[in-house]
Amino acid sequence: MSLSAGDLKDLEVALADRLYLQVAGWHLYLGDAGLAQTLAIECAARLDQGAGVCARQALEAVQVPIGAGSTRLPLARLIPAGQLRDLEEILEPFCR
Repeated sequence: MSLSAGDLKDLEVALADRLYLQVAGWHLYLGDAGLAQTLAIECAARLDQGAGVCARQALEAVQVPIGAGSTRLPLARLIPAGQLRDLEEILEPFCR
């Protein structure tokens, strides 16, 4: 399933404003971290698998550079469990 450019942008905006990664008690929203577009593209490529599978696989696929970029972690390791449910909620309308 593919999204139109407008739908992809809508998904990116929803992710940027609602989802955050958490490090040492700090919340960094994906829009501020520059990760919303990358996650939106990864999600768009997996929408045909359903919101739950799409969310988990996309979060694993997005690699976040740590420090000077010598280390990368999957976004899934930096997002609290509640944010996974929020991502699934955001993806539901796009999976239909």
